Amino acid sequence: MATNDRLRRYLTDELGECCDEDVEQRVDELEVLGAQTDETTLESDVRVLSALANETRYKIVRLLHAADGELCVCEFSPLLDVSESAISHALSDLTKAGLVTRRKDGKWRKYRATGRATALLVALDGTKTV
Repeated sequence: MATNDRLRRYLTDELGECCDEDVEQRVDELEVLGAQTDETTLESDVRVLSALANETRYKIVRLLHAADGELCVCEFSPLLDVSESAISHALSDLTKAGLVTRRKDGKWRKYRATGRATALLVALDGTKTV
């Protein structure tokens, strides 16, 4: 129960007094909160957020969103100050994260932002005015 000492002190401050039952009740409530997010969802969300946490990948998603359609892999080079291999690697990471889709058109690869990418960008833009 030593791991709950700090929780006990917090509950004592909040409630004025605290007993073992108060601590147990709060731990049960917290466990219910923790159970509401399954590991698969958590891993997927972290993968998506990690993909956006790189300047090159974030710029690519922003460019695709602004293009409101597809861009060829070759169209990123003039816009990004990184190597072509870095662009390809970034696009691969974004595809794996489900933020962009890719299709082959002859010898070219074309990319498009997914609905999830668009929703995340809209949400981020919405926080700028808060």
